[in-house]
Amino acid sequence: MQVPAQFRYEKAVSVEHALTLLGRYGPESRVVAGGHSLIPMMKLRLAQPEALIDINDLHELAIISVERHVLCIGALTRHADLLSSALVGEHFPIFHDAERVIADPVVRNRGTVGGSLCQADPSEDLSAAFAAVRGEAVIVSPEGRRTVPVREFFLGPYQTVVDPGELLVQLRVPIRSSASAYQKVERRAGDWAVAAAGAELVLDDGVVADAGIGLAALGAPNFHAREAESFLVGGPATDERFAEAARIAAEHCNPIADQRGPEEYKRHLAKTLVTRVLSVARTRWHGLHSGEKAR
Repeated sequence: MQVPAQFRYEKAVSVEHALTLLGRYGPESRVVAGGHSLIPMMKLRLAQPEALIDINDLHELAIISVERHVLCIGALTRHADLLSSALVGEHFPIFHDAERVIADPVVRNRGTVGGSLCQADPSEDLSAAFAAVRGEAVIVSPEGRRTVPVREFFLGPYQTVVDPGELLVQLRVPIRSSASAYQKVERRAGDWAVAAAGAELVLDDGVVADAGIGLAALGAPNFHAREAESFLVGGPATDERFAEAARIAAEHCNPIADQRGPEEYKRHLAKTLVTRVLSVARTRWHGLHSGEKAR
């Protein structure tokens, strides 16, 4: 029977209280919300925190809102709530696309947005989605708060810029006229990605004014395809350009051969998925702006 090592348990009643507890127990303490990643690791004793700080009662961290043209998503927002939010779907359908292929309803009902990003698993879908739309992470400590671009949030597999004693409290995404999409290949429904890609496009009379491409499970630095994005900007939003951007993205990622497939297969998936999400984003863009053209 797999049983975690002994640990202390504390329930935080406010963000300030959570920070106090993190300071009291030091680097060997861990925050728990959904617990879908941490608890299995504790059972295997891959993680042996001396204290668990439960933040499930911090309801102020589970709010989705718009503030000054910025979509604000509390770190404690459950995956199911992100998926059901009409506000999120209106501005960033990429998140609804991603949430539909994350795990299963049981996990989505308990797992949190902040927990997924802080786990920093190389195959994590929301990390790629937030990287594609250039989201920002708001982190608090006893000294105050700081905002970090999601593309600078990840230091490597399972490592982030959140220091001991700090807490991720919110994700922010500036709202602009754009269209986005996300797709994933998995061995079975709810599994980690074999490969996944997300895209955001801003078009101006058929020309790509800006582009974001996120990649998961493909070894892309900080979950995005910088070279492919640069190639797209300033060129026409054509199938040929999308295919070349996809080729560039596949060339510059670094997939690892594992039980989900060999490296070349994953590069093939990268090309296919990037082409698809760019095409879907373009279709959604035209759908959003078809009325403007008619006028």
